[in-house]
Amino acid sequence: MTKKLVLTFDDGPDSIYTNQLLDLLKSQKIKATFFLVAKNALKLPGLVKRIKNEGHCIALHSLEHRHALLCGYRYFSLDFSNSMDIFRDLKCDIKYYRPPWGARNLFTKYLVKRHGLIMVLWDVMVQDWKRHSSSQEIADKIENRIFDGAILCLHDGCEKYGGEKMVTPQMIEALKLVLPKLKNEGWQFITVEEYFDNA
Repeated sequence: MTKKLVLTFDDGPDSIYTNQLLDLLKSQKIKATFFLVAKNALKLPGLVKRIKNEGHCIALHSLEHRHALLCGYRYFSLDFSNSMDIFRDLKCDIKYYRPPWGARNLFTKYLVKRHGLIMVLWDVMVQDWKRHSSSQEIADKIENRIFDGAILCLHDGCEKYGGEKMVTPQMIEALKLVLPKLKNEGWQFITVEEYFDNA
């Protein structure tokens, strides 16, 4: 029986790491979901276009990665509306939202609904933002923690938002180790959109 894994990446796009990640996913013929920070996307429209053109799902990860519990209604409302405007200008149809750190406030549910979005969290994290984990350790955590239908959250831009320096290359190397192995074991990689379409 085929097992399905939803592969997602937060905090990008990053001009170096996201391109490296896309190269890897292309070589493995795997589609993923990228939860992009809108201001990062605005600075790298060509990269956003590449993500879209290569068949990946683009979703929202806030305007500038602020913690929801530190934001009032006025800022939070502008966060959503400005983000949606940016992605509209980038010709991206955004349907899904993941709050930074998974943090929500009193207004999150209302604003997600107001903008016609679906909030998506995760089932599995592997602490890929910490430098003490080697690529092999990250690969082992992925393999040991995933389960059929799980949403795996990794990070291609976390160094801007509290992740330790030079952690993203370790995550990419971990994926080089584990993705071919999972494919050989029969795992199927799906996007968040495919996950909800099949729910």
